[in-house]
Amino acid sequence: MERKFVVQGIFVLIALIYIVRLFFIQVTSSEYKEMAQRNATRRMIDYAPRGIIYDRNEKPLVTNTTVFDLMIVLKETKIQDTADFCQKLRISKDDLQKVIKEIRKDKAWSRPTALIKQLSFNDLGRIEEVLVDYKGLYTQTRIIRNYEKRIMANALGYIGEISKKQLEQQKGNYYAKGDYLGISGLEAFYEEELRGQKGVKYLMVDVKGAEKGSLLNGKYDTIPVPGKDLYTSIDSDLQAYAEKLIAYKKGGIVAIEPATGEILAFVSAPTYDPNMLAGRMFARNAMALQKDTLKPLFNRPLMAKYPPGSIFKLAQALVGLQLGVINEHSAFSCNKDLVNCHNHVSPLDLRASIQHSCNPYYYQVYKRIINQDKFKDKFQDTEAGYDQWYHLVRNFGFGQKLGVDIPNEKAGFIPSTAFYDKVYGHHRWKFTTIYSLGIGQGEIGMVPLQMANFAACLANRGYYIAPHFVKGIGKDHELAEKYKEKHYTGIDSKYFDIIADGMERVVNEGTAAASKIKGIPICGKTGTAQNPHGEDHSVFIAFAPKENPKIAIAVFVENAGWGGAWAAPIASLMIEKYLTDTISRGALEKKILDKHFYEPKPVKKTNEVYAKGSIKDRVVHQSTLTNKM
Repeated sequence: MERKFVVQGIFVLIALIYIVRLFFIQVTSSEYKEMAQRNATRRMIDYAPRGIIYDRNEKPLVTNTTVFDLMIVLKETKIQDTADFCQKLRISKDDLQKVIKEIRKDKAWSRPTALIKQLSFNDLGRIEEVLVDYKGLYTQTRIIRNYEKRIMANALGYIGEISKKQLEQQKGNYYAKGDYLGISGLEAFYEEELRGQKGVKYLMVDVKGAEKGSLLNGKYDTIPVPGKDLYTSIDSDLQAYAEKLIAYKKGGIVAIEPATGEILAFVSAPTYDPNMLAGRMFARNAMALQKDTLKPLFNRPLMAKYPPGSIFKLAQALVGLQLGVINEHSAFSCNKDLVNCHNHVSPLDLRASIQHSCNPYYYQVYKRIINQDKFKDKFQDTEAGYDQWYHLVRNFGFGQKLGVDIPNEKAGFIPSTAFYDKVYGHHRWKFTTIYSLGIGQGEIGMVPLQMANFAACLANRGYYIAPHFVKGIGKDHELAEKYKEKHYTGIDSKYFDIIADGMERVVNEGTAAASKIKGIPICGKTGTAQNPHGEDHSVFIAFAPKENPKIAIAVFVENAGWGGAWAAPIASLMIEKYLTDTISRGALEKKILDKHFYEPKPVKKTNEVYAKGSIKDRVVHQSTLTNKM
């Protein structure tokens, strides 16, 4: 009997547990109700606005534009008439088949895939009525970039869709297929700061896939965190003027504020309108730019390694002074039997040698640096002197990356003793093998950024701060410590005044006399870099004013000949523009603007509808550097 009651009691207990549990599920808890609702929901990524990029006066250089991707969930979409479907959405059958093929390849039947990317508001309005006829189609909001002033393309960079390789190699799991990220320039270097943090929205949808509001009033939504803004040191007016001056020329311009290392202007020529790589025509425009024989995507100030020519004589003079092999009064005759030179007065002291850029003078200075007769073996003596020279020269930032805050910086090249040992054999080379280095030729290579940094080093009388574009990140204007650190050359500061005197003579009465500015003492040095593949290159570095300099600059114009003819006038016009905000030498400006070292190819225009509904012409041709002021 007792056993019967025990069994009955167990059944009653189990029944009570089920009743209580069902009451909890159906009346008290909303968990299963919410799970049921989620089966009729759509998970939407809420992309964060990228940070805005400003110039030094807080004028926006890069802003955001809202566009829309039309997404398709192929498992849910029933396309009865392909031709009608494509006609309504204004896409080709080939484009549709390409997307379907990609979905099949990835086995992404249930995963949303972009069918049409970067639709404008106008485009969206045109197809909205079509979406209600097809389940599995919906729009996803995206953020693309708008480059406000159409300048500085090679430094700002661009954003693009993440590649399969980048997706596989990413640290963490922030990015998903179809996401955008910085590909080059500041957009790439500061990607983590600019991108912000994505959010998520859950929307209720009906059986046709039409949205019916947020799920549970946004209970499961997460809010996106906008990216941090970048405050750059670029003077956008000076940048636009520099691009105008170097239009239809090849080369680079870099201007730096010496005291801070902040980059004021950065031009690679030819360049292009950065908006060409910011819209639906990205793929077509990118292909056109890549095929362009003038290489507008090639970032010359960072990547083009040139012989510095005569501007390197200033470094030779400083090393010679520091090592005590010359002094400010050391005089040499212009002996053209040693190395060729142009006609000028002779003999010359150090300041005059800079003024007239005398090649034989620096042949003899360099010989004294390399051969100091410390060892009886001439090869050992050469190697010892060369090592001393090598380490002092590298202190100027030559032959190494300076650490600028955009990708793809090249180190240039200063050959070491190991390099010459490899080429000629140990103790099988001497001064007569390498004397061309004394005048900035031979194996030496520099990028224009290093030339501008050298000018800043001369302006600061012996130190530089690593050149950088960004002077502050976010609302607190954070700045990396490495962009505050002073790098000293190891040359006594007293010697730099001697060099500055000689450089002032270059502009006042020397090889750049045509570029002097009334009332502004400029210290400069011309260079004519030999080019075995054609006309010589025109080079000029300068800083101004002489005391308390505000700007240091390097201008390099390919195949333009003598440094005083083209590079120096461009630099002097930029100095005047920056320091006075005016141009007093209209004839000189016109001469520079009218000079074309190549002619543009015929213009091909492509129309593109953008998010705000306006149609803008995008020009694709080989003179894509023709930005307007």
